[in-house]
Amino acid sequence: MVKLKKYNGFLKLFVIFLTLFSIFSCSPKNYNLTKIEGKQLPVTEKAGETPTIEAFIKPYRDHINQDLDNVLAYCPETLDKSTGKWQTNIGSLLADVCLQRGNLVFKAREKKDIDVCLLNHGGIRAILPKGNVTTRTAFEIMPFENNLVVIALKGEQILDIAAYIIKEKKPQPLSGMTFTIAKDNTAKNIMVQGKPLDLNKTYYVATNDYLANGGDSMTFFAKGTEKFDLNYKLRNVLIDYFKEVDTVVAPKNVRITEE
Repeated sequence: MVKLKKYNGFLKLFVIFLTLFSIFSCSPKNYNLTKIEGKQLPVTEKAGETPTIEAFIKPYRDHINQDLDNVLAYCPETLDKSTGKWQTNIGSLLADVCLQRGNLVFKAREKKDIDVCLLNHGGIRAILPKGNVTTRTAFEIMPFENNLVVIALKGEQILDIAAYIIKEKKPQPLSGMTFTIAKDNTAKNIMVQGKPLDLNKTYYVATNDYLANGGDSMTFFAKGTEKFDLNYKLRNVLIDYFKEVDTVVAPKNVRITEE
């Protein structure tokens, strides 16, 4: 019994010794930073590939490229956003397609019709080149993950849309609505779905979620009385349109005129 007590006492002392040793040996030392050196390591195509990683990735890359390069339709002319003062052929096409295909979803869900579609000029990120149209084409034109949404707006906000377009002086993609720019830079003869604007009516305007949240200073969307997320990416809208048609036909009708 006496030996056991002595052993326990020695063990406790040994543990205390180790604890104190750890504390003092790990105590912070005074270090002074005297110099920082850095070196740029550029990532280029010349960097060597790891064969095992490349072999692992290749089947997936080939499968994705096959899907992206799948031909969906044919475009007889190049469509771009640089030609046109108040509207462009590609902008009108995108707005029309979003209104038409978005309406299929909106009408089925809400039993209502989309009246107008407004997108932004800057959201078109590439041309639609003449020739075969592929899934990759849609990804290049609409690379963002934006969803199509519908906002319920009063006639006053439709006036705001026209005023915004005039102020920005850019060919914003527009569908379902036409108007004339008067000499005093105000909108007149505003027509929605071929009928004169009714300030007391509720109109359903399709756009993307970025703009619906006030992007590009489109603050009029904040005055909406209802908001419907169609959970339909604009890029997928475009892909579904390409799959549906054999030939892409750019709309020629005029949406905005000047006095």
